[in-house]
Amino acid sequence: MITNEPERQSAPEFRLDVKLRDVLTSGQRGTTQAALAVEEGLPEPIYPQFPEERWKTERAYHNFKAWRTWKSLGAPYFKHRLMPGELQPLISYLFTEWKCNLDCHYCWSYDNSVKGMTEPVARQSIDWLHSTGNRLLALMGGEPLLRPKFIHKIVYYAAKKDFLVYLPTNGRLMKPDVIDRLGDGGLGTVNLAVDCIDEKPGLAKALTPIRPYFEYLIKNMRKYCYSAFFNVCICRTNMDDVKTLTELAHDYNIGIDYHIVESPLIDAPHFKHLDQNSTFLTPADYPKVDELIDWIVEKHKQGYKIVNQKARLLQMKEFMRGQIEPWGCRAGRNTLIVRTDGTLAPCFPMYSATHDWGVVGKPKFDKHQLAEMKKECELHCFSTLNHIVSYVYNNGRVIRWILRHAKTGFTTAQGTVE
Repeated sequence: MITNEPERQSAPEFRLDVKLRDVLTSGQRGTTQAALAVEEGLPEPIYPQFPEERWKTERAYHNFKAWRTWKSLGAPYFKHRLMPGELQPLISYLFTEWKCNLDCHYCWSYDNSVKGMTEPVARQSIDWLHSTGNRLLALMGGEPLLRPKFIHKIVYYAAKKDFLVYLPTNGRLMKPDVIDRLGDGGLGTVNLAVDCIDEKPGLAKALTPIRPYFEYLIKNMRKYCYSAFFNVCICRTNMDDVKTLTELAHDYNIGIDYHIVESPLIDAPHFKHLDQNSTFLTPADYPKVDELIDWIVEKHKQGYKIVNQKARLLQMKEFMRGQIEPWGCRAGRNTLIVRTDGTLAPCFPMYSATHDWGVVGKPKFDKHQLAEMKKECELHCFSTLNHIVSYVYNNGRVIRWILRHAKTGFTTAQGTVE
């Protein structure tokens, strides 16, 4: 029988070397119970905080954006470079949820049996991260907006402590009132995860179901001074949609970043789509992916607001063929994750690991353990965010990027650090 159904493939249960995998999954995580000094929750946000016309002049608006970026990224970065230390998170990822309202078949980053983060854990996490000099806080899931009131409290509290707060969401729960409250609370960036225009089998993160929310989000960017960008995962069944989303991002003058579909790095027992998954790439798909990547790189050269470096986009070709080289991951040093229970890990793929990296306030990251682990895991991981952090730990690249923005008075985005 001839069918138009895409060919499906099975994926390995995990991709790491068996020896390393056993080390990472045979330990016992720490517990936050002894670490929590107080059982104090988060303060109730004041809403609304700001008048309708917050910016008296255009210059005042751009000055606020530039100053916030300097405090959240610039000052911590140069402090790290001048006074390097063992643990100096430039970006931290706070997993408020490990649950999700959608079921994208490539995604193993959620488990609906896991309880969400509590207010005391969130507060202590933010306070501890602040004490480390960290000022960029990314809220993670699952889907963070499963509890919008909780997220409003976190955004409000973190913004008052000079964090730039970054929110990834699939947009299904991003109602106008939620946008207003989070924007007023001080939200810095919205990472809108969409993989296709209309929902497809196995790909639930679509733009059409959230189009009114998306339009409202864009309409209010200047009012609340947040940025927004599309986050797209390149899969077997959405390559035409990736091009359409790229053009839409350009039309709306927002950024876009790309990931390439990956199977779990270590065991993810909760992941129910490991076998017969239509989103995973097969060798037969590689030529089409190559063409798509070349097309994206060309758009990058034309000035489209693409977050990934051009060289890194081209390395996707090598990664899907199993040929990626070590890339200097700084997870556990300049990035880290806080799980819903307050335990720590260096990066997203290690969420399921039971190795003890400590808890909020009592980290146990060991540079020798991390270095040995990365000899193997870097060869199997294509983390966009951790690669960007690794790439920018180069003074020359960063200074050139700053000077390029200074020419426009820090009024427009001039691309990523290259």
